[in-house]
Amino acid sequence: MKLLLHTCCAPCLIYPLEKLKQEGFEVSGFFYNPNIHPLAEYIKRKEAFSALAAGIEMLYPEYSPREFFQVVNLKEEAPERCRICWRQRLKRTAQEAKNKGLEYFTTTLLVSPYQDQELLKKIGNAVALEEGVKFYYADFRPGFRKAHDAAHTKGIYCQKYCGCIYSEIERSIKKPNSKTR
Repeated sequence: MKLLLHTCCAPCLIYPLEKLKQEGFEVSGFFYNPNIHPLAEYIKRKEAFSALAAGIEMLYPEYSPREFFQVVNLKEEAPERCRICWRQRLKRTAQEAKNKGLEYFTTTLLVSPYQDQELLKKIGNAVALEEGVKFYYADFRPGFRKAHDAAHTKGIYCQKYCGCIYSEIERSIKKPNSKTR
């Protein structure tokens, strides 16, 4: 079974990749994240992903933040912005899986306790129907903390926000004791 794994960042790759391999999937990584801003942040995340994902096929579409800004224009507030961003990235992942003849696609976004699991599942299933490939849903959240602890221990770059400029702004104005992405 071949699967394309949309990957948002290296720390979030650790547990899903391990689980998917245990379940018998042949995994290819897909680093499609036009939401990440600025370019320096994108490069840090891409390099961390590349180092961690050695040994699996990795696909890197061209970095195009314009794609993100076009779809969220005048819809910059969370959670609407997040729903649009997730759909954009899952749709592109499904299209790539279909073009490569892969049966399944999924995302490392499913490992984060900060993301809306039910909405991600709904979007993934809708995109799967539209594109004619299967969305593999798994709740990877049980491995989140262990994977992030491992990333810190190994010196893997761990970001402090989801990636988009809006989440960076929101993070910077939150109270010091509030939960961040």
